[in-house]
Amino acid sequence: MRRIALTIAILAMVASTAPVRAGDGENNAGVRNCTWCHGTGAQGYMVAPRLAGQRAQYIQGQLRSFAEHSRDNPFSKQYMWGAVAALRPYEVRDLAIYFAGLPPKPANDGDRNLAARGRTIYMDGIPEANIVSCYACHGPNAEGIRDIPRLGGLAYFYLKGRLEQWGQGYHSGIASPMPMVASTLGPNEIEALASYLSFVK
Repeated sequence: MRRIALTIAILAMVASTAPVRAGDGENNAGVRNCTWCHGTGAQGYMVAPRLAGQRAQYIQGQLRSFAEHSRDNPFSKQYMWGAVAALRPYEVRDLAIYFAGLPPKPANDGDRNLAARGRTIYMDGIPEANIVSCYACHGPNAEGIRDIPRLGGLAYFYLKGRLEQWGQGYHSGIASPMPMVASTLGPNEIEALASYLSFVK
């Protein structure tokens, strides 16, 4: 049933070419088609990440990666490649600006017992295992910068899945360092990081 709903949402998005204008909000067809899968207020679900408060440059870059098929994990191929096929450059820009301006809410769905360990890995890495800190690129509050994404508050299940997929060699875009970085993380480190980040505001 969920697959049918996602397919309908994607078909609707592909059919929509209405630009996002200031004040349109969720009355805009393009926005509605995104929030169908990404949730009310674009706060995300387990497998569809929160778009609210995400970096506009990152959103634009990822939409281009879907269109160019360089973001190649299974869900991207199944849903997002087709969903963005009809988007024009100004629509990509307008959607990115709109979602970046929405207030994000933390998912708060990780394991609190692992959060302290996850914070240590995020801030310091694991030097003895040659694992770099996430802080260096994603910022002290996991807020991201320019085209580097905000990680703070994303759903545990989504973060865990993405880290696992990067570790398996899937890509989020051309020249992304994440497959190499994630390949150094074990299951316990991934669990801890995903848990910690889900609570970051």
